[in-house]
Amino acid sequence: MRIKELIREAVLEDIGRGDLFSIVSDKRRVEAKIIAKEEGILAGVVYVKELGFMEHLEIEFLKNDGEKIKPGDIIGYVRGEVNRVLMYERVILNFLMHASGIATNTYHYVQIVKPYGVKMLDTRKTRPGLRILEKYAVRCGGGNNHRLGLDDCLMLKDTHLATIDDLKKFVKIAKDKIPYTAKIEIECESVERAKEAMEAGADLIMCDNMSLADIREVVKIRNERFPHILIEASGNIVKENLEQYAKTGVDALSSGSLIHRAVWLDFSMKIEDKK
Repeated sequence: MRIKELIREAVLEDIGRGDLFSIVSDKRRVEAKIIAKEEGILAGVVYVKELGFMEHLEIEFLKNDGEKIKPGDIIGYVRGEVNRVLMYERVILNFLMHASGIATNTYHYVQIVKPYGVKMLDTRKTRPGLRILEKYAVRCGGGNNHRLGLDDCLMLKDTHLATIDDLKKFVKIAKDKIPYTAKIEIECESVERAKEAMEAGADLIMCDNMSLADIREVVKIRNERFPHILIEASGNIVKENLEQYAKTGVDALSSGSLIHRAVWLDFSMKIEDKK
């Protein structure tokens, strides 16, 4: 879903047939300040700016996506007629709270793997309709995106592999048919499967739910025979065991917990003055 479509859906969901407050409120102008109530990494600003443009609100941000924030920081101001400012209050805060929670969670993961030169990737475990927002938030936190969907990388998971009789032949045909710039990644649950995938011509190997010892063995084989291939580890990787996986020599780690374990960051909106 594109940004504008997502914003329209969020506004429609909250306002419904119309804000009842606007029936009785006057048209005085107000200025509301957006305040951070927790420490973290800010994300969602670009979405709120677009909302302001679409709904004719004057929104000024004092901080940008990806910047550190702390309790009490004024993130920005929303100005306009009181009924319009209050009508969009919850939608504005929801975008910031949700995105900043993911960015903050991602930031903590990235700080753990950074000393080992490992990239921290997200997954496709995203909330329906919110993928672009959630993956954008990952980038704000210093992480990298894995594929956005089924159309930008051919990834052969165990369910795909169960339908393939000759992996080497399949990869050869795939390279002739998929876009030239698209890569082929193969999910492997054993060292033997990883060797087979490398020999078949994979561009990336995903060590899925492998032991640390097996991952190190796959990295060793790659380094000795297939230095052009990238190796990713995935499967039940969380903050508590992240450093152990980062030390194995892989190029990247992917974890759905960047998004689905993130806790919203708290923000509030307060009316500053009346004009």
